[in-house]
Amino acid sequence: MKSKYDVLVIGGGPAGAVAARTAVEKGLTACIVEKRSAIGAPVRCAEGIGKEALAEFIDPDPCWISAEMTGAGIVAPDGFEMSLSSSMAGTKVGYILDRKFFDRELVWQAAEAGADVFVKSRASAPVMENGAVKGAKIESCGHVTNVKADVVIAADGVESKFSRWCGIDTTVPVREIMSSVQYVMTDIDIDPHATIFYLGNEVAPEGYLWVFPKGERAANVGIGISGKKSGEGHRAKDYLERFVKKKFPHGKTIEYIVGGVSVCRPLDCTVADGLVIVGDAARVVDPLTGGGIYNGMYTGKLAATVAADCISKGDLSKKALMTYDKTWRASKMGKAIERNYHIKEYLIKQPDEKLNAIIHSVSKLNLTEFSTLSLIKELIQVNPKLLVELGALAASIR
Repeated sequence: MKSKYDVLVIGGGPAGAVAARTAVEKGLTACIVEKRSAIGAPVRCAEGIGKEALAEFIDPDPCWISAEMTGAGIVAPDGFEMSLSSSMAGTKVGYILDRKFFDRELVWQAAEAGADVFVKSRASAPVMENGAVKGAKIESCGHVTNVKADVVIAADGVESKFSRWCGIDTTVPVREIMSSVQYVMTDIDIDPHATIFYLGNEVAPEGYLWVFPKGERAANVGIGISGKKSGEGHRAKDYLERFVKKKFPHGKTIEYIVGGVSVCRPLDCTVADGLVIVGDAARVVDPLTGGGIYNGMYTGKLAATVAADCISKGDLSKKALMTYDKTWRASKMGKAIERNYHIKEYLIKQPDEKLNAIIHSVSKLNLTEFSTLSLIKELIQVNPKLLVELGALAASIR
């Protein structure tokens, strides 16, 4: 490990890998440090991503695609299922990845481009000079090394310890952390080409349950519920166990994953002097779906691009790096996060009867394309009361 890099990336997930690859493609030296002993493990993700979203960063490869989706379904609390055909969902459905191999491919690409990579290496503290981030103390194989960097990119996930050590308030309210559990199950009867979402306060209070196929008779079966709803006998695992016993009584669980997902607004500011925060660490997960792969890669690439420009100009101040913060907030991704946060806040307050009515109404709509925006627009057309219920949000998207 060198003592100085242009860009030091904390975290080897999709955000960090794309950031490092982009940095070296811009002519910079870059290093990824990953605290775990293996890239891509353990998986803490439902692994879904749209085709168009994936294509922005990497060509699809059967080696790390578990299944291709051609449809989707949403199951209401009363058991009614709304099906979305491939003609309606289009490229928005996409793939179910194998994150163990996908993440490694992204890191391999960064390494092949010229980035250094170190696993089982932990950033234990920032290196600060005159209030600015100038690198990090890295613990690796029993040794501690001060690694200097012009820019540090924090891609260390939802825990985001590094950003907190740099003085950034990364606190997430309990009600806006989804308590999540996922089983990888085999020997179950599923549609191998459709993702299914289950809604309802008896199924997944203030959240949802998912079945994402991983092959002909295998799937990620998981759940995310509001942290404030979690308690003895009402944990995410309890809800998932009840669902599995009813829906897949003969299925076999071959992997068990737990974790938390932030469904809050992004951090108030995602830069500081010498520091850029990306992906889950920046809280740019979609608050409606909990999905974060695309958002992580987008912010990782943008962070490295802005860092390269600032390094070339010799200005690594918060003011200069704010180009990153302003750009992603004004982007399609940033606007979708803000819109979906309001929609999420609206939906989690609805009783099952209202959710049933919404899903039944949606099933009757003649949508030529399925997206959150088109769905809300059509719902407002058939149910004008939503204008009042959704408030300013509804008015802004008409």
